[in-house]
Amino acid sequence: MNRPTPQLRRFAAVNPLFTVDAFLNFIAPDNTCDLLVANLIVSHPEPLFYDVYMDLGGENRKLLPLPTLVRNQQYNGRLINQDNMRNWYLSRRMFLVDTLSGREKSITASPKVIRVATSVRIRFQLVPRTQEGQIFPPLMTVTYTDVPITDINTQTVSVTFAMDYEMDQIEARTKTDTALGILGGVAVLYSLLKTVSWKRRISSPIIDLETMLKFLLFYSGDLANVFFVVTVGTGLYWLIFYKAQQFVSVLLPLPSQEEQFVTYIGCAFALKAVQFLHKLYLQVTVDIFLIDWERPRSKGNRTVQAHGETKRDPSPVSIWRTYFVANEWNELQTIRKISPTFQIMAVLFFLEVLDFSNLALRDPWATLQRPPEAYTPPYSLILRYGLAATLWLCIGLLQVIFFTVFYEHFVEDKIRQFVDLCSVSNISVLLFFNRCFGYYIHGRSVHGHADTNMEEMSNNLKRERESLCGQRGLVPNSDIQTFQVSINNRLRLQYDRIQDSLSRRNRPSRLMDASTANLSDLQFRAYNTMNHFLGSIIDHGHPDMDYMVKEKLMLERVIGMEFMEPSDKSYFYTDEAHSFSNVLFYGNEATLLIFDTLFFCVVDLGSQNFILAAVLTYIEQMLFRFIRNTLGRRNLANKTLVDQRFLI
Repeated sequence: MNRPTPQLRRFAAVNPLFTVDAFLNFIAPDNTCDLLVANLIVSHPEPLFYDVYMDLGGENRKLLPLPTLVRNQQYNGRLINQDNMRNWYLSRRMFLVDTLSGREKSITASPKVIRVATSVRIRFQLVPRTQEGQIFPPLMTVTYTDVPITDINTQTVSVTFAMDYEMDQIEARTKTDTALGILGGVAVLYSLLKTVSWKRRISSPIIDLETMLKFLLFYSGDLANVFFVVTVGTGLYWLIFYKAQQFVSVLLPLPSQEEQFVTYIGCAFALKAVQFLHKLYLQVTVDIFLIDWERPRSKGNRTVQAHGETKRDPSPVSIWRTYFVANEWNELQTIRKISPTFQIMAVLFFLEVLDFSNLALRDPWATLQRPPEAYTPPYSLILRYGLAATLWLCIGLLQVIFFTVFYEHFVEDKIRQFVDLCSVSNISVLLFFNRCFGYYIHGRSVHGHADTNMEEMSNNLKRERESLCGQRGLVPNSDIQTFQVSINNRLRLQYDRIQDSLSRRNRPSRLMDASTANLSDLQFRAYNTMNHFLGSIIDHGHPDMDYMVKEKLMLERVIGMEFMEPSDKSYFYTDEAHSFSNVLFYGNEATLLIFDTLFFCVVDLGSQNFILAAVLTYIEQMLFRFIRNTLGRRNLANKTLVDQRFLI
C-alpha cells in the first residue's frame, strides 16, 4: 500500500487541486474477495502499519500523503467519523490485519479475535464546473471489523477494496427538480383545460366529485409525461456526456444517489398506467351505432300467400352489410402504428446481439465489444434506463414514420379503407366518446343502394371512378366523410331513450319480460327506431335537433376544445385527419409507446435483465390486446345489436 499504483500516477498536481490526465483510460473496479482466517494469522503475526502516498509524477517527483478516515473510530466512547464532517478525525497511518491484540495471556497463544480492514475505499471528488478534470485531494476511508475466531481452518473474512469517483450532484438534482416543477405546473394548466373541454362535451356546468376525479385522471397522464420526459432526458444526458467526454467534466451518480431517479421512473410508470387504464375503459364503453341507409327496392318485391290472399311483400334489407362493417370495426380496435413483436426483437438485437448494453456500464469507455477476460464493472441504473428508453423510443418512432409515410401511402391504410367500406356498404357510423361529443363517418352511398349483384356494384364503382355521379361527402360537392360532432342536450336525451330500449337485453334476468319473443321484437323495433331517428337527423328531418357543418378554428384544433356550445343546433366539424381513431389503439400510439417503454424499463431496473424485461413486456402487450378485443367486441355487440357470433 505504500507504493502508489500506476494508475494513480496519472494524477498531476495543480496547486491544491489535481488534474486528471488520461482519466478515461482507467476506472478502478470494486474488488471483493474472501480470505481464510488461518492465512491472515500466519501472514500477519503482528500488525504492520502503512503510510499511504500518491505519486504526483512530474519532473520533480512529489508524493502527496493521503488523509485516512477510519469510519468506525471511537473517541470518548462515541463514533466520531460519521456523517458530520466537522467532527472527523483524520489520520495518516493504517493497518490491514491485527492478530496481536486479540491474544490472551501470551503473544504466542492463538488469538481469540482478529481485527481486519474489511473495507478500504479511495474517494476522488471532482471539482464543480471543472473543464479539465480537476479533483480535490483524495480521501481514503477504512472500516475495521472485529472477527471472533470460531473455526480457524475454514473461517473466512470478506474484504473489499474500491475507488469511488464522484461529483457534487446537488446542482444536477436542482435542475431536475426545477424542470419537474415548471413542467408540472404546465401539466396542471393543460389538465384543467382538458377538464373544461370534457365538461363542455358532456353538457354539464356543475363542478362535482366526478369533475375532480376526471381532473386527477387527466393530470395523472400529463404528469406521467413530465416525469418521462425529464427522466429520459436525464438518462440521455449522462449517457452522452459521460461516455463521450475527452476531458473529465462529469461523473456518474453513485448507486446511493440514483434512488431518487429510480423513484421518478416509478412515479412515471404508475401515473402512465392510470392514464392507460382510463383510456382503455373509455374505449370499451364508447357508444356506437351503425346507421343503415339501405331501403327495400321495388324490383325486389316478392309475392306471398297470407290467409288465402295473394299480396306483394317487399324483400327485406340484408343485414350482412351491417355485420361486415361491424367485423371490420372490430378488427380495427387493436391495430397499431408499430409492430410490437418487431419492436421487442429489434430492441433485443441492439442490446444483446450488438452489445449496446455495454454502454450502460459504469466505466467511461464507449466500446461495444469487450474481451471475455476483461473486467466487467457494474451497471449504472441511470445509463441503463437512458439507453433502454432511448433505444425503445427511437425504434418505435422509426416504425411510426415508416408506417405513416410509406406503408399507409403505398401498401395499406386500414383507417381510410374502413371509410371507403362504409360508403360502399351504405352504412354510416356514429360514435359518442363523451356524452355530447363524438365522431361521425358518413357512409351513405352515392348510388342510393348497396344490396346488389356483382355486375351492378362494378358499374357503380366505375361511375364513381369516372366522376359520373355525386361525391361521397355529407355536404354537396364535397368528399369529406369524417366529422367531429358536438350535439345538443335534446338530441342526446332522445338518443338515450331509444338506446335504453335497445340495451334491455343486457339487464339482469329478473328485470326482463316474461316473453323472450316479445323482448326480441321490442329490441328490433328499438333498433329500427334508432336507425330511422339518426338517419332523419342526418337528413335534417328534426328542426329542433338540427345541425350545421363547419370547420374548426386552428386554436380549437390545438387545444382540443370547441368554443361554440351546441345549444340550439348541433355542430359537425369537418375532420379530414380521421380523429375517430382516438377511440382505437391506432389513435393512442403515443400513450401505448410510452407505457410499453416504461414497463420494459421498470422490469429491467428491477431484474437487471433485458431478455426478461422483453418477455414480460410482450406478455403485457398481448394481455391488454386480448382485454381490449374481448371487451370492445362485447360493447360493439351490445350497442349495435350485432350478435357476437358474427364478430370474428
